[in-house]
Amino acid sequence: MASNHIFKIIFVNQSKVYEVYARKVSHGSLFGFVEIEELVFGGRSSVVLDPAEERIKTEFAGVKRTYLPLQAVIRIDEVRAHGVSKITALEGTNVAHFPVPLLPPSGSDPGSKKS
Repeated sequence: MASNHIFKIIFVNQSKVYEVYARKVSHGSLFGFVEIEELVFGGRSSVVLDPAEERIKTEFAGVKRTYLPLQAVIRIDEVRAHGVSKITALEGTNVAHFPVPLLPPSGSDPGSKKS
């Protein structure tokens, strides 16, 4: 049975918001990363070209699989059909958030030394 799942992935990269579409999304083999495979681009019309989508298509040309840091992902939706991939400027404050550990530290008191 062929899978027709399409996912819309929105993530932040270098102060820009990326919106891409892919057929496969998983937690991947790298801890703390989301793995995205089989990116899907336009193809609705070969006559009219969208410069925004062409830019993102060029950026991901030749990419078989990409890994996104978990904290960069804003949202992942399963959609019925793919839309137009795009890159937009990140709006909002200029406050940068410190990375948050995914798992609490294991072991004893952080101040104690192991001998």
